[in-house]
Amino acid sequence: MRCGPVTKRAMRPDSALPAEGAEAHFRALESLYAAAPINQLFESHLTIPESGIARIEFMLDSRYYHAGGAAHGTSYFKMLDDAAFYAANSLVTDRFLLTTAFNLLFTRPMTEGMVTAEGRWISGQRRVLIADARLIDVSGEEVARGTGTFMRSRIPLASLPGYRPA
Repeated sequence: MRCGPVTKRAMRPDSALPAEGAEAHFRALESLYAAAPINQLFESHLTIPESGIARIEFMLDSRYYHAGGAAHGTSYFKMLDDAAFYAANSLVTDRFLLTTAFNLLFTRPMTEGMVTAEGRWISGQRRVLIADARLIDVSGEEVARGTGTFMRSRIPLASLPGYRPA
């Protein structure tokens, strides 16, 4: 799995947005991420550089360790799910998506340092979208990857505190 540039362009489930509308949507999603109460527990920052791509940088320290001295799986899941989710929701401008399934593969233990979660939209354009993500540790090694399915909810993005299009 490579989370680089999207090789195929997504046809927006909504009507196509002009570039400035897409940028406003991306910034509003970044604001939504920052406003989520769970993200007060993690020192993290979301960036959506283009449709179908999301990156989260987060600082990992011993507060997130299990008894064996490495990051607990909840840290892996949260960041992989969030990166894949925001990559998918970058293509949907009217509704909040919900994770319906997520598969994880742990490849290395994570310890202290900056970690990057890279999410990428894979397929789906209407009701269900599929996206994947990978975690890259401070040394540049992939430590985990995951794939999720995300479904449109009935929740309008515009109704959520924190979603503020410019």
